[in-house]
Amino acid sequence: NKVIGESMENKVISVPGLTPVYPATRHENFRALIDFAESNYGNRDAFILKIRKAKGGKPAEYDHISYKKFKYHIDAFGTGLIKSGLVGKRFAIIGKNSYKWLVSYYAVLCGLGVCVPLDKGLPYEEVKNSLIKSKSDILIFDEEHKELAAEIKKSGITDISTFICMEDIKGYETFSWILHKGEKALQSGDDSFSKLPINPHAISILLFTSGTTSNAKAVMLSQFNILENIYSLEQVEDIRTGDVNMAFLPFHHTFGSTGQTLMLARGVTTTFCDGLKYIQKNMVEYKVSIFICVPLLIEAMYKKLLTGIKKKNKEKSFARGLKISKFFLKYNIDIKRRIFSKIIEEFGGALRFIISGASPLDPKVIKGFEEIGINLVQGYGMTEASPVLAAENPETRRAGSIGKAMPGVSLKIINSNDYGTGELVAKGSNIMAGYYEDPKATSEALIGGWLHTGDLAEIDSDGFIFLRGRAKNVIVLKNGKNIYPEEVETLISCLPYVKESLVFGKPRHKDGDAKDLILCAKIVYDKDYFKSDFGALDRDKIQHIIKNDIDKLSDSLPSYKRIHRISVTDEEMIKTTTGKVKRYVEQ
Repeated sequence: NKVIGESMENKVISVPGLTPVYPATRHENFRALIDFAESNYGNRDAFILKIRKAKGGKPAEYDHISYKKFKYHIDAFGTGLIKSGLVGKRFAIIGKNSYKWLVSYYAVLCGLGVCVPLDKGLPYEEVKNSLIKSKSDILIFDEEHKELAAEIKKSGITDISTFICMEDIKGYETFSWILHKGEKALQSGDDSFSKLPINPHAISILLFTSGTTSNAKAVMLSQFNILENIYSLEQVEDIRTGDVNMAFLPFHHTFGSTGQTLMLARGVTTTFCDGLKYIQKNMVEYKVSIFICVPLLIEAMYKKLLTGIKKKNKEKSFARGLKISKFFLKYNIDIKRRIFSKIIEEFGGALRFIISGASPLDPKVIKGFEEIGINLVQGYGMTEASPVLAAENPETRRAGSIGKAMPGVSLKIINSNDYGTGELVAKGSNIMAGYYEDPKATSEALIGGWLHTGDLAEIDSDGFIFLRGRAKNVIVLKNGKNIYPEEVETLISCLPYVKESLVFGKPRHKDGDAKDLILCAKIVYDKDYFKSDFGALDRDKIQHIIKNDIDKLSDSLPSYKRIHRISVTDEEMIKTTTGKVKRYVEQ
């Protein structure tokens, strides 16, 4: 992609923003948003909860929670917490995505105190450190974390005074008892919860950016930060009342929680996934129409789609369908979903819109879903920005880009080099106040009101943003050339058997001349692919096939980007709990 200008050393490049295309409502605080949803979508399904799986010939059973009932549960649980004397506290929540998790979350944010969502995948030591660092008073947890809660309670080294379990187990306050207590109070006319004051600019949420104790930082977000981001999202993304969403991203992650709040603001029905291996089955079960997810899963879905076409010997008919579809598009007639209806049925028949975030998505995957009639857009952000800073939408897209700046967000590229590549910085109402009790980290991230993302980017002549990688990951060769490993990883991921890849620099010689680096790649392959396409192969033969493919790929790249060494495995790499590879552990 050609960058505006020729020599841009140390210059600042402003990034254009997305044009608002949809009506949106700005909400003052979380209570106002919940009231708005109840008023506008009252008897519509806010959630569909599976209360019994299909078994022994008996169908599954579901509980349909309307927006009206959802608000009632929030009011009841919040009132119950007041009756328990739990006001003006810090509430930590840990557990898998669930309806009770959300009721707890929104009740706290309607005036009870500060919410501290914790990563359900953290080990005991890191949960303990997070509770101490955030000065949390109450821990709300699900049954899967009862041993962890018991250990924390026994240790006595945190400020946790009250333990509330989402399920009914002995020895703890329970969600159902507090809800029941609140219901009784509401029935007798208690309106104390609805009258709690809410300062939208005060710190309402502490979100930890990392699971590692050494560098975990607690981001301070206000309701104003998050609701301004939701207002921006409503203006540019095609999310419709009546859509069905499957809550896959964890709620402790800002992309998951803000995305869920956006669904409530738009009157969408939310369902829950039974587990990673049941995603496609659940899509069919609930007729999911909108899905917010991460690239790794989206790319896996697309590869599975192509594998299915190949196994059914439908490659020729699929290619013919693409030609017919493109012919009609010349005349502005879109029949993609009609032509590929059987493929879409494999996702439930209703899937129309996928939003991807967290890391770059393979452009071929985006194009592939578009060709069968499923819109797919990318977003970019970080916890410190509540989280979305830039995005595409169906009207404004470019393959490989992350779109343009969100409405209300200013983006610019600073310290750009001759190619226009520099650090992306941001300013807007969605930007955090800082890191809790960490002035040094805050001053490094927020400079002159601008959030420094640490991501390198450039824009093309039409203002679309292209990420080039993390500044700290750039491989600098002795000839001055810069290599962004994420770009090469994207190319490697196009190979059909690649599940994960990692590109990094290593000294060419064993004497360790750090200035003389060569590119290396670690590749995680899909052994089922090789088994179905090549039969039984030993590791050496698989490595030989992969090496030949990598050599061919390298032939198409500039010589300094050539991959000289590879290692292959079928064991997945070590990741953070948000699914990002721990680069410095793996290389």
